[in-house]
Amino acid sequence: MSQDVHSTARLYLCTDARKDRGDFEAFVDAAFTGGVDIIQLRDKTIEAAEELELLEVLHTVAARHGRLWAVNDRADLASLAGAPVFHIGQKDIPFGAARDFLGKDTVIGLSTHTSEQVDAAIAAAPGRSGLDYFCVGPVWATPTKPGRAAVGLDLVRYAADAIERAEAAGDGGKVAGVVPWFAIGGIDLTNVEQVLDAGARRIVVVRAITEADDPAAAAQALLAALDARA
Repeated sequence: MSQDVHSTARLYLCTDARKDRGDFEAFVDAAFTGGVDIIQLRDKTIEAAEELELLEVLHTVAARHGRLWAVNDRADLASLAGAPVFHIGQKDIPFGAARDFLGKDTVIGLSTHTSEQVDAAIAAAPGRSGLDYFCVGPVWATPTKPGRAAVGLDLVRYAADAIERAEAAGDGGKVAGVVPWFAIGGIDLTNVEQVLDAGARRIVVVRAITEADDPAAAAQALLAALDARA
């Protein structure tokens, strides 16, 4: 499938290896069935060999559904696994180095936590070899990012306004904005409307789906909220 589909993706899921449940393959299959566009494996507790095995499972399931999958942090594993999407944080491998290592065809995303980082992400986007998307957060404090202070809805509003300003200035010109961006951090059905009110149209979730009794239904419910603002 074309990796440009990332520009239309709206629901992005991060999950660990689900070692406590032993249902990784069934879980990612259910999440894709429910409409998740991208699934990223993010688990700091597993070794490289195990991560590669799980990425092969994720690759197979994603291909069956015609969806994307992502590697977090480890550019070497992303390259070995042939990941279509690679995500980095502010303290991980620099974006330029990741692009040089992975090449122009890999979709690369970046986490942002301040207005300055948002501005830098937008500036890095134009051109095929530029940054492909960024995430803003964590909107609310979350146990998946211990020690990371919540940025609140103000940074979501800032990102929405910054994208609007860049579009008005004629910069970039990517689908649905200068560069696709996602709100992330503690987002679930109880607060997603607040995130949408702040200007986000794409979200990254973790526990809203990973802790759901029915992952497919949880994804469908989140998509319904997004559809209402499409």
